[in-house]
Order: sequence, then structure tokens, then C-alpha cells
Amino acid sequence: MKPSEPLRETRALSWQEVHQAGLALAQSLRHEGPWQGILAIARGGLIPAATLAFALGIRRIETLAIASYDGKRQGTPRVLTPGVSTPDVLKDGEATGEGWLVVDDIADTGKTAETVRTLLPEASLVTLYAKPDGLPYIDRCAVETPQDIWLVFPWEGPDAG
Repeated sequence: MKPSEPLRETRALSWQEVHQAGLALAQSLRHEGPWQGILAIARGGLIPAATLAFALGIRRIETLAIASYDGKRQGTPRVLTPGVSTPDVLKDGEATGEGWLVVDDIADTGKTAETVRTLLPEASLVTLYAKPDGLPYIDRCAVETPQDIWLVFPWEGPDAG
């Protein structure tokens, strides 16, 4: 979808839909790994990361804050995790992300995933939802959705989007 194209619809996801997507994603990852840990992309990947951690028996969870949206307007992704709060997986100067599961809620345009790929080229990137433009940047998703639909996740609240 080009930035000038209007969104066709906004769709609010329920907690049950998101949880089911998380469990489906976990099931598809069950025979992969072993995983050194999960790196949750904050904020959208926090809840999906918890679902995957419980379902896959992974206890090590770290976060990486990346911001690219202001409402429905996307800009250049910015890594917000500085200095001492940098995840251990990124502190090693030669970190590749091998054995790490990076989790986000959605791959929309793929810009966030592309940023993660530059930081951790060997990590496995997964999302609950993915749009056609975001699919080439991730390894797996639970649900594919059309590019022109704006998804509102239950943790975003009733005024999101």
C-alpha cells in the first residue's frame, strides 16, 4: 500500500484472537530451536513474547524498544534502547542473533524487521500478523492480513488507530 492510499478498514482484534494467533505461532515453532531466548520488540511484541515463552518453555526474555509509528503515520524506525538497558544479545560486538527468537505483533511494511535484521542478521523474526509488504522481512507469522486493513490490538485500548 502506498502512503497516499487510504486504509480500507480498521479492525479491532480481541484478546482471544491474539492469544490464538500466539498459540498457533508457538505450535509452528515447536520443533525449531533450541532457543537461547526471546527478544521482544517493545511495545507490540511484549504480550506475544510472553505467550510464546510460556508455550515454548523459554524463560529468558529481553526487550528491544523500536519506534516507527505515530498513530497511523510511519516514519523511520528508531532504536530507543540505549546503553545499560541494551539487551545482552546486542552487547556482544559480534552478535548475530543466532538462536534468538525476535517477536513482534505485526510486520506491516517490514521497516522494523529490517532494522532488527541489520542488528541481528541470524535471529529468527516472527510476528503474530503480517501484511504482504512485511512478509519478505520475517521468517514466520501466524496470520496474514491484507495491506489496506489497520489492525488494532487489544492492549492499544479503544482509542487506538
